[in-house]
Amino acid sequence: MNTVFESLEQFFQYTAFANMTVQHIIMIFIGILFIYLAIKKDWEPLLLIPIGFGMIIGNIPFVPGLNIGIYEEGSVMNILYQGVQTGWYPPLIFLGIGAMTDFSALISQPRLMLIGAAAQIGIFGAYIIALHMGFTPAEAGAIGIIGGADGPTAIFLSSRLAPHQMGAIAVSAYSYMALVPVIQRPIMLMLTTKKERLIRMAPPRQVSQKEKIIFPIVGFILTAMIVPSGMPLLGMLFFGNLLKESGVTKRLAETARGPLIDVVTILIGITVGCSTQADEFLTGDSIKIFLLGLISFVIATICGVAFVKFMNLFCREGRKINPLIGNAGVSAVPDAARVSQNVGREFDKNNHLLMHAMAPNVAGVIGSAVAAGILLSFLG
Repeated sequence: MNTVFESLEQFFQYTAFANMTVQHIIMIFIGILFIYLAIKKDWEPLLLIPIGFGMIIGNIPFVPGLNIGIYEEGSVMNILYQGVQTGWYPPLIFLGIGAMTDFSALISQPRLMLIGAAAQIGIFGAYIIALHMGFTPAEAGAIGIIGGADGPTAIFLSSRLAPHQMGAIAVSAYSYMALVPVIQRPIMLMLTTKKERLIRMAPPRQVSQKEKIIFPIVGFILTAMIVPSGMPLLGMLFFGNLLKESGVTKRLAETARGPLIDVVTILIGITVGCSTQADEFLTGDSIKIFLLGLISFVIATICGVAFVKFMNLFCREGRKINPLIGNAGVSAVPDAARVSQNVGREFDKNNHLLMHAMAPNVAGVIGSAVAAGILLSFLG
């Protein structure tokens, strides 16, 4: 009889119930919250559902040595996590983004590229604040990139500069990508007047197929020459776009923007979620990272909108830019551009800003990759 009870007791020691802590329960509830927000509020469901479920998986406690945890060398989850740790998931995501992105708005209105560049100030602003909060330069650089609202870039940079902070940085970046409409709208309204919100912009010119083919080639050469360290992201982004625009590689383009990016999104979401094990994730630094990520994102949005207002000082009537597209300078494509459109239509239902907002939005994608390359050059 004692043997039976001893066996049952030994079995119980291997269950999650025996190893559960309050921290594990908190992280499991956060994972459930992510799933709820994705389903109920439709906030980036393709990201939040894999991350949320990954949080639940990663916070089911177990006895060390079973070779099942994401941080246990050789386990299945650890092998899948190598794509995050070594940074080869993000370039594949960028390949898919390039294959689904239309750069026509940017090609037809190149001046709007400056808005995307201005929004990257948020990255460097948060970097300076993080240094003053006690983070090392490398950690500060990885945290600052959250302001670009670009999860893959945040993972790529943090895997090289601050791998020990990667879980918090990645979850923070994807969380703020999902919260784009919530965070940006009040900032846009605060910084603009009613007259500015009613500005109508002339339709962009028609872009030829030849221009669309030349752009990714020239764009890559110029950006890679300036920031060679950003080449893995920039190369895949522009290559994916060339597959789309060349007209002769439709199968490759469809694979890149369809099955490939879907598979990698699932893997990156579930493994990033799993990496938030309570003992590794619930720390004071994680809370600081979430706060700094928000600050970075807010600064980026403010700089984008404020820079448009500055540009308008030098634009004649009829050429002025609606400041509501300034928020789209962050690289959350196409959500930030949709926010520009939706806020603009609140004040003028016939004012269509989406086509214009896509220009700084795709410029923000390029800008965040360039900013990551700059930080990697100095801090890597």
